[in-house]
Amino acid sequence: MRAVVQRVNGASVTVEGERVGEIVGEGLCVLVGVTHDDTPQHAERLARKLWSLRILEGEKSCSDVAAPLLVISQFTLYGDARKGRRPTWNAAAPGPVAEPLVAEVCARLRELGADVAEGRFGAEMKVSLVNDGPFTVLLEV
Repeated sequence: MRAVVQRVNGASVTVEGERVGEIVGEGLCVLVGVTHDDTPQHAERLARKLWSLRILEGEKSCSDVAAPLLVISQFTLYGDARKGRRPTWNAAAPGPVAEPLVAEVCARLRELGADVAEGRFGAEMKVSLVNDGPFTVLLEV
């Protein structure tokens, strides 16, 4: 699993004009990509990492300050554009594999005590955020 993690001061995701997920104030906006051999154990490791990652103000984690997370599925994280002008998506897991694993990340975060907002899997989403810093890191588990 791959994740692009952005420290934000507010973020939201909209589908067809409807706001489906939002966090207010300091937190993380997390774009999650799934590949073919990812498992629920990868989802659990990613959730633990996200909850304890010390990238908020003052080197705090979401668990330290009860900061919320907005989690959005993004198959394009496994795009490969090394050849030609068009990326391929061969490394991205298909929806029936990826959707339950993204849901597992969110479920595991909630089990840890996180306030989690979500995008809508497979939908055309519009994401708005204020990147705080800017501060963006890539994770791979």
